Amino acid sequence: MAKLKVQEVIDALSTLGGAPVGVADRLLTGNPSSLVRGIVVAFTATLGVIEATADSGADLLIVHEGAFYSHDNDPDARLAGCAVYEEKQRRIAGSGLAVYRCHDAVHRSRPDIVAEGLIRELGWQRCMTKHLPAASIVDLPEAMTGKDVVRHVKERLALDQVRVGGQLPENCKRIGVLVGYRGGAKLAVPLLERYGADIVLYGEGPEWETPEYARDAAELGERVAVVALGHLESEQPGMKLLAERLRACFPGVPVCFCPVEPALRIM
Repeated sequence: MAKLKVQEVIDALSTLGGAPVGVADRLLTGNPSSLVRGIVVAFTATLGVIEATADSGADLLIVHEGAFYSHDNDPDARLAGCAVYEEKQRRIAGSGLAVYRCHDAVHRSRPDIVAEGLIRELGWQRCMTKHLPAASIVDLPEAMTGKDVVRHVKERLALDQVRVGGQLPENCKRIGVLVGYRGGAKLAVPLLERYGADIVLYGEGPEWETPEYARDAAELGERVAVVALGHLESEQPGMKLLAERLRACFPGVPVCFCPVEPALRIM
């Protein structure tokens, strides 16, 4: 194929959501006119990912989250003089990589590519029955106990632990899925109340919202539960799926997915 430029990849990513991308989606570093010999896709631009991408010979790193510890791409005064921030900037510049953040486009696609990736990783793609703007509904072909659902999720995502609130049901048929920072009560509670979910899986959210609702529901005798996977843990499968889509879109260019370990560990 003809020589591929960074801007051509950005243009392809920008069409995923069928609408103009938000301010989160932008080229963080690099030149849009640069040629692309290889692409690496990752959840976020850790120092390890930056080094691995440069070592692979790739020119373009596509990430879901920002590189500098904030949802906003522009560092503010709080990072002025920060040694870690400045060293990371230096290493990114020294790598010669173009780094593009693809956040809103994948979430605005229908279905949401990030949610689709998580559901596929869980082996439930054929059970997906409804996509809402910020959530998905999975109807299992056969009921499972809540404990078996949790066990299944941990095994499929290779997680040592998840956080559970409420009362795990004995018979679970419907599961609500929320990825990333969508675990607040505004999104999670309607899945239980209005859509009849037995369990809601989510990435993360304010602990004083959805978990407290689940606690009160349990004390009132309702057997519903919420399961917090972690932000990265819920969204990384979606970036793996994005890498596959890019591989099909640009068959002449190597596209690799680089998994990232969670930033928080259990002690």
